[in-house]
Amino acid sequence: MDPCPFIRLTIGNLALKVPLAAKTTSSVVHPSSSPCFCKIKLKNFPPQTAAIPYIPLETTQFPEIQTLAATFHLSSSDIGRLASRSIFASKPCLKIFIYTGRAGAACGVHSGRLLAKVSVPLDLAGTQSKPCVFHNGWIAVGKGAGKASSAQFHLNVKAEPDPRFVFQFDGEPECSPQVVQIQGNIRQPVFTCKFSCRHTGDRTMRTRSLPPETSVPRSWLNSFGSERERPGKERKGWSITVHDLSGSPVAMASIVTPFVASPGTDRVSRSNPGSWLILRPGDCTWKPWGRLEAWRERGGVTDGLGYRFELIPDGSSGAGIVLAESTISSHRGGKFSIELRSSSSSPPGGVNRSRSRSGGSGGGSSGGGASPSNSPRGSGDYGNGVWPWSVYKGFVMSASVEAEGKCSKPCVEVSVQHVSCMEDAAAYVALSAAIDLSMDACRLFNQRMRKELCHHSESLG
Repeated sequence: MDPCPFIRLTIGNLALKVPLAAKTTSSVVHPSSSPCFCKIKLKNFPPQTAAIPYIPLETTQFPEIQTLAATFHLSSSDIGRLASRSIFASKPCLKIFIYTGRAGAACGVHSGRLLAKVSVPLDLAGTQSKPCVFHNGWIAVGKGAGKASSAQFHLNVKAEPDPRFVFQFDGEPECSPQVVQIQGNIRQPVFTCKFSCRHTGDRTMRTRSLPPETSVPRSWLNSFGSERERPGKERKGWSITVHDLSGSPVAMASIVTPFVASPGTDRVSRSNPGSWLILRPGDCTWKPWGRLEAWRERGGVTDGLGYRFELIPDGSSGAGIVLAESTISSHRGGKFSIELRSSSSSPPGGVNRSRSRSGGSGGGSSGGGASPSNSPRGSGDYGNGVWPWSVYKGFVMSASVEAEGKCSKPCVEVSVQHVSCMEDAAAYVALSAAIDLSMDACRLFNQRMRKELCHHSESLG
């Protein structure tokens, strides 16, 4: 498998120094008594907001504790659009607007006061193959910039290669589609999917692709799921199995806790979510790799799919590591993604709980169990099989999620750092199918479900 070139543009190590003389001016609120923040903008991307720490003027060295403020992920097409020149377009640059005051807004009006603007030119040529630092150090900003009494702003802007495998479902997951790998204009089939909607009485989690002795042990259900049988509305029995082109099963996602409407409502609540188990083959059986919980957020501006994904270390039944927890709009859709913001030598502290434009989601470990004899390990010398305990930070994976009721063909991007075999990639594909199907599982129970998602005896969810 050959990856697609991507660039990870990071902005970090922000700090602000303001001379005491500036404290008396009417245009500046001194940051020692008032917080500072900035808006970071790159053409064709949503702006990002970050806090700016204040550093005393007498400080000569930057503190050892350094933070990441914003990240932009650029594909080849993104780079092409930024680099395109016309009589109306200037050289691509990163723009940073520095404010004093709080970042909150009321009635669309931000309470911060603009202190300065900073532009960093970006020459992205060659950054797909080698890292490039565009700026690292202090810049004089604000009124009187360049004078000894001016305010100073510190930042680090750099780009580094971040190649990824890109997969896309050829159809909606519930329609048992093929999954193709995309590289430029080439689309090559790599997996097939089999969706199953079992009768409510069947809880053995078996699939036609596996012999009976490789079905999920019932102990896994007791550890990770719920055997609750409740009267009323519920959705359960869904599973999707990912096969390689030889027909061998290489990953599976299966509902282990039914999606149940809260009493007196038609909504799956956060306090009682449904859950999926993401499984990988190992020792001639399925072993748990991750768990996805999903629910329906309340109406209004936050109406949408709430979720939480955690990695299950080494297939154990102990506590998992929460990697993503956010919301995806049910009206606009979004992305389910994971990005580690710091070194993962201490796993729980190295996790970024993704924000929504986006969403957030799971990464993989190739140490989740050896492949069974009928599921050969795939090609590729990429990756680090002990993630997230390896010293790695950055993008892990993302999956597109369409809005409720729209045709969904998820596109999945996975960093090469986390794919060392076909089973690794298949686990992310199964995870993306689970989050996509969760949009349907969490639909209000007074809405009709499509026939592929219903049991034969049901006409409603």
